[in-house]
Amino acid sequence: MTRSLSRTCSGPGLSGALFLLSAIILLSSCSKPPNPVLAITHVTVIDATGAPPRPDMTLLIADQRIAAIAPSKTIGIPPNAQILDASGKFLIPGLADMHVHLTGAGEPAGSREFIIPLLLANGIITVRDMGGYLESLFPLRKEIERGKRLGPQLTFAGPYLDGSPPSFQPSFVVTNAVEASEDVHTLIQRGVDFIKVQSILSRDAYFAIATTCRREHITFVGHVPDRVTAAEASDTGQKSIEHLTGVLRACSKDEPRLMREQFLITPKKESRAQSHARQLAWQRELLTHFSEKSADELIAKFVRNQTWQVPTLILLRNNAFPTPENDPANDPRRKYVPHQLLETWQKTHQAQMKSATPGEFALRAALLEKSMHVVGKMQLAGVHLLAGTDTTAPFVFPGSGLHEELALLVQSGLTPMQALQAATKNPAEFLGKLQTQGTIEQGKFADLLLLDANPLDNIHNTQKIRAVILRGKLLDRNDLDGWLATGEKFAAMN
Repeated sequence: MTRSLSRTCSGPGLSGALFLLSAIILLSSCSKPPNPVLAITHVTVIDATGAPPRPDMTLLIADQRIAAIAPSKTIGIPPNAQILDASGKFLIPGLADMHVHLTGAGEPAGSREFIIPLLLANGIITVRDMGGYLESLFPLRKEIERGKRLGPQLTFAGPYLDGSPPSFQPSFVVTNAVEASEDVHTLIQRGVDFIKVQSILSRDAYFAIATTCRREHITFVGHVPDRVTAAEASDTGQKSIEHLTGVLRACSKDEPRLMREQFLITPKKESRAQSHARQLAWQRELLTHFSEKSADELIAKFVRNQTWQVPTLILLRNNAFPTPENDPANDPRRKYVPHQLLETWQKTHQAQMKSATPGEFALRAALLEKSMHVVGKMQLAGVHLLAGTDTTAPFVFPGSGLHEELALLVQSGLTPMQALQAATKNPAEFLGKLQTQGTIEQGKFADLLLLDANPLDNIHNTQKIRAVILRGKLLDRNDLDGWLATGEKFAAMN
C-alpha cells in the first residue's frame, strides 16, 4: 500500500521545514528500508490550483508522494537523495486525457505498444477510456497497477450502450427498459467505472438507462442521443457531454423545428448529392438560428445541474469540420501511426475532403468557430470543462493531440491556467480524486511534468517536456525519447 512519508511511522505530520526534519528522522528510524528521496530543486511551481507561479521552490518526493514543498533557500535535502536541478524549469501536474479509446488501434497490442508510449512521452498520466474492449482494458490496467508496465491510470466504460444498428463496436443494443436494466447491471458486474451512451439510442431507451444508472448509483456519460435534447440530458443527470453533441442545436431559436428536420423522412429516390445538400442546409440553419439567449439559458442549466463538458475541439477541427488549412498530409507524427490504421485515417479524411466546395469548407470553419465561441461562454459562466481528444479518431494523434486541445481551449477564450486546469485539477475533481492528485500539493501523488518554458506565457509550452515524474519515478528526456522510438518502431512494423 502506498502511504505518504509522514505516515511511514507513527507520529504527527508537520509542514515546511519542520515536516522535512521529522521526515529525515523517520527515514532513518523505521525498520523498513525507505525508498530513495527525489529532490527537485530551484523549480518554478505552477500547482494548477489557480495560485500564481512560485519560483525557486524545492520538492521532496518519497514513497510516490510529494513529501514537502518549500522555498529552496529554506529546505534541507536528506543525505543520499537523488537531486534534479530544475533551475529555469517549470513544474505542472501530470496531464489527463478525458476522452480516449485505447483499443481503437487494434487489440491488444495497439494500445500497449502504440498508444501508451505516446501518452507517457507527452506527459499524460490519467486517461478515461470512453468505449472499448474489456478483455484488453482489464489486463492492461492490472499490469500498470502491479508495476509490470509503466502507464497512465485508467478508468473505462467498456462497451457502449447504443441503438440499432450501433455506431461502433463493442456495443450493447438497448431498445427498451428491460434491456437497459439488464445491460447496465451486466456492465456493473463486470467492473466498469461508468456507463457510456451513444447517439442512436431512442428516447425511451435513453431515459431507461438514466433511470437504471440512478438506481444502481453509477455515473453515465457520453453523447446526447439525436432524439434527446441537451437540456433533457442535463436534467436527467448525464454527468458529462462529449463533443458538444446536441449543444449547437440546443442554442437555436427553434430547436424543435431543427430536431424535426433532422429526422425528416425523405423520398426513396433522393440521391446521395441531394441528401448531402440537405445536410449542409441543416448545418447552415444551426448558424443562422443561433441565439445567444438560448445559449445562455442552456449554459445556465449546465451550471445548475453540474453537467460537465468535454468539447474535444481537436476532434471537431480534424474530423467533424476538416478544412484544407488543417491538412495532415505532411504531419511528421504520421510516423508513430501503424500503417494499417494510418491507411484507414487517410481514407476517412479523403472522403471528407473529396468534392467539398469552398462554400462547404467555409461552413465547416464557421461551425468550428461557433462551437469554440460556446466553449468560451461556458467557461465564463462556470461550466466545468474537461480536456479530451477522442484518440484514436483519424488524425487525432495520441498524446500530442491533448496539447493541441489545450491550445484550442485557449483560442476559445480560456486563460492558459484554465486550459491547464481542464487537463489537471478538473479531471481529478470529476473522478473524485482531487484529494490525492490533480494539483501540486504536499501529500498528493507525485505525478508531475517538468517543462522548459512557462505554459502560462504560452500554452504551447506544455509540449516542451524535459521530464515526467510518474508516481515519484523520474523519467528524463532520454526515457521519453525512448518511448517515442518504441512507438515509431511498432508503427513501422505494423
